[in-house]
Amino acid sequence: MTTPPPYIEIDGVPAAADPGLLAALMSGFGHFTAMQVRNGRVRGLDLHLARLDRATRELFDRELNGRRIRSLIVGALESSGQRNASVRVYVYPGIRLVVTVAPPAPDGLGAPQRLTTAEYWRPAPHLKHLGGFGQSYHREAAQRAGYDDAVLISPYGEIAEGAITNIAFWDGSSLVWPSAPCLEGITMALLEPRLPSVRRPVTLADLSGYRAALVTNSRSIAAVTSIDEVTFTVDEELMERVYSTYDSVQWDEL
Repeated sequence: MTTPPPYIEIDGVPAAADPGLLAALMSGFGHFTAMQVRNGRVRGLDLHLARLDRATRELFDRELNGRRIRSLIVGALESSGQRNASVRVYVYPGIRLVVTVAPPAPDGLGAPQRLTTAEYWRPAPHLKHLGGFGQSYHREAAQRAGYDDAVLISPYGEIAEGAITNIAFWDGSSLVWPSAPCLEGITMALLEPRLPSVRRPVTLADLSGYRAALVTNSRSIAAVTSIDEVTFTVDEELMERVYSTYDSVQWDEL
């Protein structure tokens, strides 16, 4: 069965009404945020709105009205007929806004992942920007080689993040989030202050000293079973604690 394309609106108007405008907007310069919506609610909505405003100010020297963003998301959800969905909000030059609505990600913990390393750090990693060819290239290569995803590292073996995830390591008392430049994902931002957490450099040489590892993004939280030749035990107690902490975060009304 072919998966239908996501429902897309541009500035509150269905993209099908102006396909030429859609093509023009997909220029590769801009930024976005991705969220899970359940019954018209979002976890960390204020963090998503702040991310969009901050990046818009940096890239386009303009502020972004959070009320407008919320209104566009609500309108796109209503037009698509979905209350539970994976939603993305894209911001392009001229402050053109694109909202996509796609089927929701499954709730609960994701399947454990086998990862491999790739020597690559994203440009302007603090931004959730467009043009992610580099990480997509390495992610696809990892999957063709039989892994689930790639871990991005420096030429000196310092770990930054996954291709589309944040990564954390468990030392027995704290989650250790790599301090290398990376995108601070919303799930990471929600978990870090609610769980014992530290940020410090993590290198490939350090991996064998950690008891467990996990990855997070807007779609899931999943245990890591290996990075290249280093294996990790799936700590069921840790994963339950992490997920229950995330699950306890308040849902915000759009």
